[in-house]
Amino acid sequence: MLQYLVAMIATAIVGYAVNSSVRVIDQGDEALVERLGKYRRTLRPGLRLVLPLLEKIAYVDTIRERVLDIPPQSVITNDNLTLQVDAVVYWQIIEMERAYYAIEDVGNAINNIVLTSIRSEIGRLPMREVLSTKSEIDKALLKKLDEATSSWGVKVIRVEIQNIIFPEKVQAAMESERVALSEKQAMIEQAEGEKQAALAKARGQAESIELLSKTLNLPPDSRAFMQFLIAQRYLETNEKLSESANSKLLFMNPRAISEGLAELIENSGDSPNLKKPD
Repeated sequence: MLQYLVAMIATAIVGYAVNSSVRVIDQGDEALVERLGKYRRTLRPGLRLVLPLLEKIAYVDTIRERVLDIPPQSVITNDNLTLQVDAVVYWQIIEMERAYYAIEDVGNAINNIVLTSIRSEIGRLPMREVLSTKSEIDKALLKKLDEATSSWGVKVIRVEIQNIIFPEKVQAAMESERVALSEKQAMIEQAEGEKQAALAKARGQAESIELLSKTLNLPPDSRAFMQFLIAQRYLETNEKLSESANSKLLFMNPRAISEGLAELIENSGDSPNLKKPD
């Protein structure tokens, strides 16, 4: 009976020793082993052995990249405006021993440094420069975090300010300014379009006059050519009037029209650009 009891106790002790000495570390994790209360080594992923009774696994954590979400915080700009700013931090443990023994709570420590750095960086800028320099603020935050966490065995990979919320009055003023700028830009574009259309029309008319001059074999500054243009414009105007619902028929002596046109041309004959007939 005694031998049976001793065998059972021995089996239990061996089973406990084997069970407590064999550890499986998952992929992406690392574990810290302490021997008699002092750090001994770091266990990598896989099947690992720990000396029973003498050693224990003090800490297990992931070495994968992780995300720290910073909730909205009140930040005062250089011109005394209060903004609500939130951010996100991507970081990773690269030395498990230092991350565990050098700092009490590495995640909380990174959070506090981010908050302090955001207030410092935005606090030196006026409100109008906060949005335009957002990428520069991100770079400055990353640099500060890298310097502060370098002794903790932690690598800060990226810092991004996500949202910047302005006071309601500032938002309304910014929206009014944006609308005014949009309307101004629209007016500029419309004016430029009208200018280009007028230039295109003028070029078309010039080309049309040049083509007509070649067709009639008349110099474009001659009296005969000017007479033709005036007569053509007169006929076009009468044609448009006749198409109107309220149009009235107007009969004129063709001779009177010709004499009137001739008198008009004669009066403009002093222009240096008009040639008198030979």
